Amino acid sequence: MPNKKAGVLQGTLDLMILQTLATLGPLHGYAIAARIEQVSGGAIQLNMGTLYPGLLRLEQGGFVRARWDKSENNRRARFYSITAVGRRRLEAEKAEWTRMTGIMQALLSQEAL
Repeated sequence: MPNKKAGVLQGTLDLMILQTLATLGPLHGYAIAARIEQVSGGAIQLNMGTLYPGLLRLEQGGFVRARWDKSENNRRARFYSITAVGRRRLEAEKAEWTRMTGIMQALLSQEAL
């Protein structure tokens, strides 16, 4: 039986985090992971050991901002939001992703020839 879980392609975690925050606004880490799992239909399940280093890297780069607040179940959590610099990076990353997927589609369509 094939494994239905997908690994995170190198370089895509930042894009997924930034897009999630741009779409939904400030979220805590668990909510970011849950949203990515939901959107992927369960194919991507991020563990906190993968997610939090990505969030820290994005925060150190100035792409996200973190603040402490109360979660929906009244627990203290760090909420992350995308910055203006993060939005610019997201747009650049999305353009690169579109370019690369176009190249892959062209290469894959050659198989049919």
